[in-house]
Amino acid sequence: MLQITALHYIYLIFILLVITFMVYKKDTSLICIIGIFVLGLVATGSVYQSIMAVFNGLAYAIKELLGTILIISIIVGMGSVLEKTGINQEMVRPFLKLIKTPSLAYWIIGLVMMIISWFFWPSPAVALIGAIFAPVAIKAGLPALAVAMAMNLFGHGIALSSDLVIQGAPKLTAGGAGIEVAEVIRASIPLTIVMGLVTTVTAFILIKKDMKREILKVEEQIEEDNIKKESPLSLYYRKLFAVLIPIVFALDIVIMQAYKLQGGDATALIGGTALFILILILLFSSKTKAIDEVINYLIEGLQFGFKVFGPVIPIAAFFYLGDEGFLKIIGEFLPKNSTGLVNDLGLALSQIVPVNRVLSAASLTTVGAITGLDGSGFSGISLAGTVAKIFGTALGRGTATLTALGQQAAIWVGGGTLIPWAVIPVAAICKVSPFDLARKNLIPVVIGLVVTTIFAMFII
Repeated sequence: MLQITALHYIYLIFILLVITFMVYKKDTSLICIIGIFVLGLVATGSVYQSIMAVFNGLAYAIKELLGTILIISIIVGMGSVLEKTGINQEMVRPFLKLIKTPSLAYWIIGLVMMIISWFFWPSPAVALIGAIFAPVAIKAGLPALAVAMAMNLFGHGIALSSDLVIQGAPKLTAGGAGIEVAEVIRASIPLTIVMGLVTTVTAFILIKKDMKREILKVEEQIEEDNIKKESPLSLYYRKLFAVLIPIVFALDIVIMQAYKLQGGDATALIGGTALFILILILLFSSKTKAIDEVINYLIEGLQFGFKVFGPVIPIAAFFYLGDEGFLKIIGEFLPKNSTGLVNDLGLALSQIVPVNRVLSAASLTTVGAITGLDGSGFSGISLAGTVAKIFGTALGRGTATLTALGQQAAIWVGGGTLIPWAVIPVAAICKVSPFDLARKNLIPVVIGLVVTTIFAMFII
């Protein structure tokens, strides 16, 4: 018979504390560190072993997340090189000839932002294309606020919430749920399609309506950057790299499909490719200084990577305790018939609560949205995975879909579409108010989450 112990109750209490702190927009890192310590203390009865458990937990989380942190760092470094050399301008230049109307401007800038965000992540993508596309879109008649919405919804929304290429988000949620990354990715594809279509189409309709009523007006707020600024690369090499880089990444995708590379293997291929691109560009642009420049760009990328994931590490460490991480961080102190704290809680829940698809899907969307209230989008998605496992275990199915749903809600809310301090990068480059941008994103995102949640109820 399943035995629920003090460890289970303590773990559940700290999960509820984390959710409460997120609702009140408070940092949850300290709560998670205390949670690891308390669980260690109750399990071992030793203060020094509990202190060791905190350190071991952080080390375990870093080990699990290191590949993700590293690839993001390398890609950010590569993005910085592309911007410095002007290659990024040549990469987007072909699209500029297509932007002739406000409607085309919305969809083209959105789709390009989405594609580049899949490979470079939204934050580097904002700098990569925002300064070039925004002035052209405004000249085509699309208001600056609408430009910012397109970049937000397609980049920080669709691309970041699915994260199909870099797979940072699925790695975190899959870790919390105790399932394979590939399962989360497969389950997220239909949810991403529904959420993306509903949100972007709704936003487009509202933008057209506001433009017709002159609530949104085109204002020449953005001065076009000097595209012909001095570059260490000649125009020939800038164009050459602008063609080669997308081809090389496209080949990576072909290789992933051909050799069925997923998860860490896919991440390694993209990361290694980005590193060699960075080195190759520096060899052509910096020549003899390339040796020194490579490490400088890697340091810049690593600073960004650890700045983004710094708050995630203690939180992820706590949620890894819900599964096999408990044995590696604290030791073999669970009951003999335990299958992990989360699984045990899920089984217990199924015995006392009439869990169904409707309640499960609604709960995961709510939990995901709450975890995004801190404006990170990533700091709490391990919690979404953990809660998904609880409900999935109780239902006997649907863990991957529920995990993907929680991931969608968390990142759409906190990853850069609704929380004012999370939309600042896009707002800054488009020179609009982050509060106005968050308000304009609210209705499309909320409608999208409601429709996607209802859709999830039918496919669990």
